[in-house]
Amino acid sequence: MKSAASRFLALAALALMVQGCALSLRNPDIADLQRHPGRYTDRTVSVSGVVTSSWGVPLVPFRFYKVDDGTGEVTVLSQSSRMPAKGERVRVKGKVQDVAVLGGRAVGLHIREEGLHVKR
Repeated sequence: MKSAASRFLALAALALMVQGCALSLRNPDIADLQRHPGRYTDRTVSVSGVVTSSWGVPLVPFRFYKVDDGTGEVTVLSQSSRMPAKGERVRVKGKVQDVAVLGGRAVGLHIREEGLHVKR
């Protein structure tokens, strides 16, 4: 009886670990990020899409670009020297953040870039 209980606990622990890993490797669409920002805030996600615009200010270390995956558009904050051009297909990995939450809505939802892959 004791070994059956310990097997059950081990299986339950394994299932929880697998579920946690699945959530951490999440690749949501942008519409899901916008609908449920609290679910993703301060979590690392990956999104793929087309760069619709990019801009930066000279002598400021931050650059911004927008990525559209067909379901929505999100702003990406980058500190890298590589800035994707408009029309390039990219895969961005980064942490979801917002500036504030007003009335249950995230204001300034963006992804702080941790990695960028430009698809050729």
